[in-house]
Amino acid sequence: SGNDNSEALPESIPSAPGTLPHFMEEPDDAYIIKSNPIVLRCKAMPAMQIFFKCNGEWVHQNEHVSEESMDEATGLKVREVFINVTRQQVEDFHGPEDYWCQCVAWSHLGTSKSRKASVRIAYLRKNFEQDPQGKEVPIEGMIVLHCRPPEGVPAAEVEWLKNEEPIDSNLDENIDTRADHNLIIRQARLSDSGNYTCMAANIVAKRRSLSATVVVYVNGGWSSWTEWSNCNARCGRGWQKRSRTCTNPAPLNGGAFCEGMSVQKITCTSLCPVDGSWEVWSEWSVCSPECEHLRVRECIAPPPRNGGKYCEGLSQESENCTDGLCIQAKKPLHEIKPQNIETASDIALYSGLGAAVIAVAVLVVGVTLYRRSQSEYGVDVIDSSALTGGFQTFNFKTVRQGNSLLLNSSMQPDLTVSRTYSGPICLQDPMDKELMTESSLFNPLSDIKVKVQSSFMVSLGVTERAEYHGKAHSGTFPHGNNRAFGTIQARNKATYIQNLASLSTTSELKTTAIFGHLGGRLVVPNTGVSLLIPHGAIPEESSWEIYLAITQKESSLQPDGTDVLLGPEVTCGPSDVSVSTPFALTIPHCAEVDSEHWNIHLKKRNQQGKWEEVMSVEEETTSCYCLLDPYACHILLNSFGTYALIGEPISDCAVRQLKVAVFGCLSCNSLDYNLRVYCMDNTPCAFQEVVSDERLQGGQLLEEPKLLHFRGNTFSLQISVLDIPPFLWRIKPFTACQEVPFSRVWCSSPKPLHCAFSLERYTPATTQLSCKICVRQVKGHEQILQIQTSILENERDTFAFFAHDDSNFPAQLGPKAFKIPFSIRQRICATFDTPNAKGKDWQMLAQKNSINRNLSYFATQSSPSAVILDLWEARHQHDGDLDSLACALEEIGRTHSKISDVTEPEIEEPEFNYSRQNGL
Repeated sequence: SGNDNSEALPESIPSAPGTLPHFMEEPDDAYIIKSNPIVLRCKAMPAMQIFFKCNGEWVHQNEHVSEESMDEATGLKVREVFINVTRQQVEDFHGPEDYWCQCVAWSHLGTSKSRKASVRIAYLRKNFEQDPQGKEVPIEGMIVLHCRPPEGVPAAEVEWLKNEEPIDSNLDENIDTRADHNLIIRQARLSDSGNYTCMAANIVAKRRSLSATVVVYVNGGWSSWTEWSNCNARCGRGWQKRSRTCTNPAPLNGGAFCEGMSVQKITCTSLCPVDGSWEVWSEWSVCSPECEHLRVRECIAPPPRNGGKYCEGLSQESENCTDGLCIQAKKPLHEIKPQNIETASDIALYSGLGAAVIAVAVLVVGVTLYRRSQSEYGVDVIDSSALTGGFQTFNFKTVRQGNSLLLNSSMQPDLTVSRTYSGPICLQDPMDKELMTESSLFNPLSDIKVKVQSSFMVSLGVTERAEYHGKAHSGTFPHGNNRAFGTIQARNKATYIQNLASLSTTSELKTTAIFGHLGGRLVVPNTGVSLLIPHGAIPEESSWEIYLAITQKESSLQPDGTDVLLGPEVTCGPSDVSVSTPFALTIPHCAEVDSEHWNIHLKKRNQQGKWEEVMSVEEETTSCYCLLDPYACHILLNSFGTYALIGEPISDCAVRQLKVAVFGCLSCNSLDYNLRVYCMDNTPCAFQEVVSDERLQGGQLLEEPKLLHFRGNTFSLQISVLDIPPFLWRIKPFTACQEVPFSRVWCSSPKPLHCAFSLERYTPATTQLSCKICVRQVKGHEQILQIQTSILENERDTFAFFAHDDSNFPAQLGPKAFKIPFSIRQRICATFDTPNAKGKDWQMLAQKNSINRNLSYFATQSSPSAVILDLWEARHQHDGDLDSLACALEEIGRTHSKISDVTEPEIEEPEFNYSRQNGL
């Protein structure tokens, strides 16, 4: 009977012979469109009866339509049954699953049940959850159009139209429509401009999104310059010009016109023609036996130049010298031998030779006397800068044996230091003017000889003797007992300087570890360079030896023009393997991040040693991802290799951040104190290199380093020593300020630039030094470092300089390398990778973590949320700010996990801290 849940109909009749029913047709899933009922059909053989059961209840027999026939091949009875299901029946059903129906067939032997067919009401909402947005992209740029279709049952299929014509991605390899209904055009072409529409359709209806207009534009480019025109002035000053056109390529579709001038003019000078003119006639020669004398003249007053005319007339003339009284037979003039002229020529020749011999003798005597007068100096210094105001010029002679003024008189001066710079000098300290008037400066006293020798050796960067530096303890560090500081100032400085204790002193900047399936983190200590290997990037039951290294020699990457190498050249490997999940490489940089002033590129060195561009940081690509933070760039990659960051300044306002540090130490002469001022890239590895070098030279950091914003505006850098205490200290005249040209600072390699100054105290009783170091860019930023230190000689041996540090963890393996516990990470990925009616929630996760660009890269990953969390781990390796991540998750409202409630043992904090605010 109908509506009987007890299944009163017989299930089997085992006593009757025959076979079980076999279904020739089973009910299919169906969708109710609008108010039209659907028909479910079922066909079985052999079958005495067939009834439908819907949602566990039998359908009344009167609602069945049955047809009976005979199978000719077997002679068995075939029965086919139909029922109708209405929209009202489906809407009235409220169960844990969809409305379903199943048919049951009987034969003499027993019963058979068909598959369950679900019945759903089909619909398609009108409004798209996300319409594609129009955009303007440069030619060969990436186009990403996002589309989220309306909610519907069954789910809508998406098709893209361009100018009302369907797009077939199978016919164009440049177009990809597989990534979550998005349209991706990898390299935009001019033909890709047009109106794009997203079409969504199911069995109920079709929906059209708003059209998005895509414009592919071409920025103009200059053609080559024409040759310079001829000077427009035939004589004197004029001008010549050359031109170029904005046709390589010409701007299209609103692309920017070429910047700069289309015509260049320069002044020119055309040499004016000068006609020749005779000089005055010479005196008449003596009268010859032929009774003639002659005179000559040359065309040299002036000679003809630049195409001028030669003199008109004769160059010699002759006449009778006896008024016609001579009776000797005349001979041709060229046969006459003028004896008097020949005699005069011999006298002139001998006189010239004698004068030359006398001049050479005087010169030899003068040089000998000069060398004797200078014999008491071990090093002869010729300083022309006091007269010329230009670059300092020095001449070092061989050190004479037995000179007591030098540390080791048998050694030659060491001139191998390559990074010291002596630039144009300027006088800013009033003490220099006072020193110039002191009579002692010009007297050849022994103490002045020592001071001159030492100060110039320091200013040229001559390396100190190894015997002298053998006294310093390489593994020690100052304990903050400098008596020259006040209590508060000494405490602050000691706190800062002790941060240097963690700096590595090894010359090998390379870290190696063996990683497995659990992943981990590899760090080059105190350089800002790290490598994050995610969980699952390495296959299970495999282990790889992975290394991370910084190139310390001169980089093979030579930037073009004003391009700048912004950080270290980093190598990770092995290069012959690739990971299944992107790893995160962190490289520090020294650029002040601003897309209006910098265009930053990532480059990779190929197997042939040549550098190739991987991508621009602002570029949209699915091959890799770059996230630029204020002090570091985090890069998601799938292949190992050698990478570097190159900065292309777009405007004069591009800023390269330099760190300024001052080191000091006593020189070989106990009265002298050397100051070394370094200007280096604001990256941890550059600072570590300076500290390592100073450690070998016995230098001590005198003041907390400061940050200088060096602009790309072509103005030079000035470094000067100010406010030197009078009557206690003095500095050699004209050396208190050094100026470094812009190109030397801007286009130099990441190797640090340094200038040296040598100060002399008047008496050994002076044990305190107080002065200022001013570092400024002309018409730019300025920093002043206040130096106040004690230079007691006994402190040089008793002070500890650098302490050994064991708190660095260059390699962390497995879960302890990650801030987010693995169980919580899995829950986040499962939550945000799953789509819902509002789209992919990983996009909101990216937005809350300030990842708003190039989302198509994450869309192509198997787990976008996992890659986003890997990027979070790379950015927060030093702070591990889980509270901010928890707040972001709560704002999205998609998880109930409280990450901030994780106990301290679960999140293993690193034992070292890296702070860029302190300039480290």
